[in-house]
Amino acid sequence: MTIDVNKIREDFPILKEKIYGKPLVYFDNAATTQKPQVVIDKLIEVYTKYNSNIHRGVHYMSNKATTETENARNIIQKFINAKHSYEIIFARGATEGINLIAYSFAEKHLKEGDEIIVSELEHHSNMVPWKMVAERKRANVIKWAFNDNGDLELDELKKLITPKTKLIAVNHVSNSLGTINPVKEIIEIAHQNNIQILIDGAQAVQHIKVDVQALDCDYYVFSAHKIYGPTGIGVVYGKEALLDELPPYQGGGEMIESVSFEEITYNKLPFKFEAGTPNYADTIAFAEAIKYVSAIGIDNIAAYEAELLAYGEEKLKTIPGLKIIGTAKHKASVISFNIDGLHSYDVGMILDKMGIAVRTGTHCTEPIMLRYGISGTVRASFAFYNTKEEIDLLYKGLLKVVEMFA
Repeated sequence: MTIDVNKIREDFPILKEKIYGKPLVYFDNAATTQKPQVVIDKLIEVYTKYNSNIHRGVHYMSNKATTETENARNIIQKFINAKHSYEIIFARGATEGINLIAYSFAEKHLKEGDEIIVSELEHHSNMVPWKMVAERKRANVIKWAFNDNGDLELDELKKLITPKTKLIAVNHVSNSLGTINPVKEIIEIAHQNNIQILIDGAQAVQHIKVDVQALDCDYYVFSAHKIYGPTGIGVVYGKEALLDELPPYQGGGEMIESVSFEEITYNKLPFKFEAGTPNYADTIAFAEAIKYVSAIGIDNIAAYEAELLAYGEEKLKTIPGLKIIGTAKHKASVISFNIDGLHSYDVGMILDKMGIAVRTGTHCTEPIMLRYGISGTVRASFAFYNTKEEIDLLYKGLLKVVEMFA
């Protein structure tokens, strides 16, 4: 199957919008993706047909909403090939998911002087929580630096591991540079040293096939809004045995089995980690996004986006003064760049007037910018609804920007 991009674009109503009278060219997909009509329709369906709090009601609407939510858990389980549906925990997004694991892991396993290895490629969401728990437990966060191309080197990781290393935190795909990290090999190194590992998959699941059992990862997190679903919902996957031994992250309804002033006993997985009223409407719509992507096929999406990336890099390289930041051998469809003498914000603002949406700044990855000695980049990130014709518009727009400042 090949991607019929024109047919796909018809599924996304926002792509028909005009910005300052120009057709929208949306290249900010690494920040959030647009939503197909089926996802929007599903949200409307929930709120107009069976909106009711789940797990606690005996009436029809509560039962319907509960069934749809647990069906969503099963769909996501199959999508990442988790062994059990109860290894899928719903959180507000990848950020809360990492905070959940960081807090619970630290409470159970982290002692004074212990070490957590965090790669220099991480989004702040996969660095700050580890810094916070390390400070609380008087442990240490160890930086795993990347090379000039934006690649993490496995030999460097091996040098950092000590008997005090308790966990490694690394992303599957860098949101700033697009680097696809060799997570299978990283996980093997971790487990050879009896170290647990968390993978931030927020930038991976929409681009490449993820099989958590084949990877053998301990924890894997991602967000719905990066994979064409709603905002405010995401997933924490964890191995059953590891999740069972962790204490709850938050207290409240649903995460308890029984409560008295003398004793509290906690609920079984996954509910132990899902305190309070769940975001059931977005969860149900999230599953619709997964079904939509699965029907197109992740392998087909990956192949098409690789074409877009190659085409975009070749075009942009010819622009005078433009330098691509991050040239890893294996990349997802992200191009970060700077133009000599121009601030990324200025470039982004001018492109916006042409109807072209890109992201500018540090992309919540300040350590990466410090590593390269820059204040930020312009980032164009592609999805399977983007076209080579849109990349041509970006190319022409950047030539105009260069001409304006010449």
